[in-house]
Amino acid sequence: MAVETSTSRRVDAADEVGNGPLSRGAAFIYRQIVLEIQLMAAVSPSVAAVLLLDRDTSNMPLFVLALLPLAPALVAGAAAAMVPRTDLSPGRHFFRAYRRDFLATLRWATPLALVGALLVFNLIHLDDVDGGWVLRPVYGVLGALTLVWGGHMIVLTAAFDFRARDAARVAVVQLASQWRFSLGVLSLLIVAAFLVVALTEVVLLLSLWAFAGLLALMARPMVTATAARFTRRP
Repeated sequence: MAVETSTSRRVDAADEVGNGPLSRGAAFIYRQIVLEIQLMAAVSPSVAAVLLLDRDTSNMPLFVLALLPLAPALVAGAAAAMVPRTDLSPGRHFFRAYRRDFLATLRWATPLALVGALLVFNLIHLDDVDGGWVLRPVYGVLGALTLVWGGHMIVLTAAFDFRARDAARVAVVQLASQWRFSLGVLSLLIVAAFLVVALTEVVLLLSLWAFAGLLALMARPMVTATAARFTRRP
């Protein structure tokens, strides 16, 4: 009679998924579907606001403010995307991160949304100011830097338990030191802008799973460097 040992009772996480390309592909699709469903539920207030707003330039500041629920959703989505690919419980990780980081995210995302709305408002009305064309590139650069800083904050909030002010300082420092990740975030912003202009805002919201996954993937070197530089080793 075979004796069952503690070793034989251990279940490798990879066994739950399997080693074949078909099983791994099915697990990947399942994870993304679950992630997108939760992301859409989390940003449902933004979806409703976007559908109610007319596609008019004057509504752009309101559109920026309406995207505020996007921040805690992307933080939770990035946290869920950081778990091992063999984990088939992405919903549990998303809900845990969303509940844990919701208030912490709003502490920096709310001022970010207000600054973004103010920058957009100024950009819209620059033509009414003499010499406003000179300030247009300045506001454009400030807006891009603000959004890239927000991308850093999403990852820092998802991966670490920093205070909001400490995470903000780390994000400012890493805008240049982690320039590869900054360029990656900027690329995602360009893609997002293209989706909104060429298609519709709803298409962007339906693609959130890809943005959260790419943020988590690009952030791996940054997370490692941040842990080595800004956290204490036990």
